[in-house]
Amino acid sequence: MSRLIDASISIYEAMQHIKNGKYVMPAFQRQYVWSMEQIEKLWDSILLDYPIATFLFWHVDDDNVTWDTYFCNFLQQVTFDSRKQADSTNYELSRINIKDTDTAVLDGQQRLTSLFLSLYGDAGIRQKYARKSGGARIVSKLLVELNRHKLNVDEDEYNSKKFDIKFSEKVGKLSPTQFEVKRILDVKFQDANTRNQAIDAAIAGVPQDSREYAQGILSKLCEKIYDEKLIRYTEIYDMKQDDALEMFVRFNSGGKALRKSEITMSILEAYWPNAKTEFGQLLSGAFEKFDTDFIIRAGLMLYGDVVKSTINKQIADELKNNWHDFKKALNNLVTLLQSYGVDVSHFSGSWNVLLPIIYVIYFNPDYMNCKDGIRAYLLRAVLFTYFQSGTTSKLQQMKSNINSFDREITVEMLDQMNELRLTDGRIEDILNAEKGSRIAGEALYYLSVGWLNKAYKYEQDHLHPYDRFDNSKPASVTMDEWNQWRVNRNRLPNLHLLEGRSNGSKGSMRLVDYFNSMNESQQRLFCEEALIPENCSLEIEDFGTFFKARKKLLFSKLQGMLS
Repeated sequence: MSRLIDASISIYEAMQHIKNGKYVMPAFQRQYVWSMEQIEKLWDSILLDYPIATFLFWHVDDDNVTWDTYFCNFLQQVTFDSRKQADSTNYELSRINIKDTDTAVLDGQQRLTSLFLSLYGDAGIRQKYARKSGGARIVSKLLVELNRHKLNVDEDEYNSKKFDIKFSEKVGKLSPTQFEVKRILDVKFQDANTRNQAIDAAIAGVPQDSREYAQGILSKLCEKIYDEKLIRYTEIYDMKQDDALEMFVRFNSGGKALRKSEITMSILEAYWPNAKTEFGQLLSGAFEKFDTDFIIRAGLMLYGDVVKSTINKQIADELKNNWHDFKKALNNLVTLLQSYGVDVSHFSGSWNVLLPIIYVIYFNPDYMNCKDGIRAYLLRAVLFTYFQSGTTSKLQQMKSNINSFDREITVEMLDQMNELRLTDGRIEDILNAEKGSRIAGEALYYLSVGWLNKAYKYEQDHLHPYDRFDNSKPASVTMDEWNQWRVNRNRLPNLHLLEGRSNGSKGSMRLVDYFNSMNESQQRLFCEEALIPENCSLEIEDFGTFFKARKKLLFSKLQGMLS
């Protein structure tokens, strides 16, 4: 049974504990994300006598820390992108010595890190256009203005600072009225017997009419750092890592502080400290447009319960211990998709469809034997919008069905599933898809993979221009036919993919005129790529016949692709 102890210490005592390694952070803590402005406002709140909230600590000892438990030391140097933008600096992982360390911070690490950086650390701003890694930085100092006539604050603005305390990159010779906050650590300020003398020396260059104001600020700084017990905390004793982790998750799930994906990553890192590094290396090259959620969900698909969507120690260990095989499966996925003429990056925003394929590749060394079934599944899942709802339950269903078919995906298996069974009605639904819809876009993409050039950007284009149907109807066409044509003009049988620049030049040109502007070789290529039926008139008067003929051709193509 865990014990709770409430206590409080001064800022100075807390900083000494950090400096001496007594206070650390568990590996599952998130990275430091505060900005310079947030640090400034924290000090402003302290000087205004505002409470800085409570802290939650975890007492660690030989009974609740195992050999594979990692912690992080507090940051001593941070480079910010700007005053308003944190640099998302990661902590360095290490194991602890129980003789030196007995406390891990569960809640409050952003505030404690900010205080430590202000008093003992080094805060700099990255120079414009400098690289994130190893780029030039400008050293900055946290200064407080002691001349009340020089204050650069807006007291009337809501939520603005009331004291002029700010990081400055002008670190040369300071003005006599600028006091660097770090100077407060001088032993003369610490000692109550010499404090007044130290303050008088510090404000010697301050104009007479601001001396009282300046003395008040420095006196309050000393009181807040050395005398008052501002760090109020609850420390939990006799608690194992799993319980500490659960508490961290619950503490951060209720508010905006952490997204669910960040919490999941924190859980994973508690058991696999190098997870973020390994994930970063994997999410490059072919998978550079994917995110960590993809890897976590794939791990759940392979080693856990994808419905629950929660990482535990067993899944983390499986992912860590089988990382080589996991990466191999993803590389094989890339190769398999390429054999279909499809790039894996196409699924960066809809990667759930890939997870059953990864499952087969991972557990079935002979997965190429069901290559056709995998292709049929992929196209059906995409064009039938299989994962539009109930994603996790459908992934679990796929996992169960794959296991029933000896770790294979076959057409037979798909035809036993209501939502993935191929029917004429489903193909008809695809053909009725309109320009701009996801189904129309995906159908055109897969119908065109044989000739698409990755270097070009393609757009959905009307073969018979949309605007042509806003003109007067041809005399040979009845009004009922014309109204139907106006409906059909935006559907798949009148759509194709056209490179963006070509689409711009084509504009609202009649299809027959666009075709006749090409030479014979270009006409043959156009008919092949755009799937134009043979011996079919391209005149607007014959749109009805053209639409039916191309619809029949597309039906046959889709049926073959999905079988």
